[in-house]
Amino acid sequence: MSNIVLAQQAAEAVSINKGLAAIGYGLGAIGPGIGVGLIFAAVINGTARQPEAQSKLQGIGYATFVLTEVLALIGIVIYFIASA
Repeated sequence: MSNIVLAQQAAEAVSINKGLAAIGYGLGAIGPGIGVGLIFAAVINGTARQPEAQSKLQGIGYATFVLTEVLALIGIVIYFIASA
């Protein structure tokens, strides 16, 4: 058989229920949620200890926030791929 037919058969064999994909995304979003909480807790704690470092801490906090949120965005893309 050709590679195209085999790829089609493999794609049809891996059919995930939409509800199961939503549960998987919900579980996958827990990690970034906890990560964002820890990031901003550290920024607030560092600002409370050294107020003059607030601008540097906020810059680092926002940069790591973006990196953490990318995980949630990747999760939602995978959700749409799995539920299609």
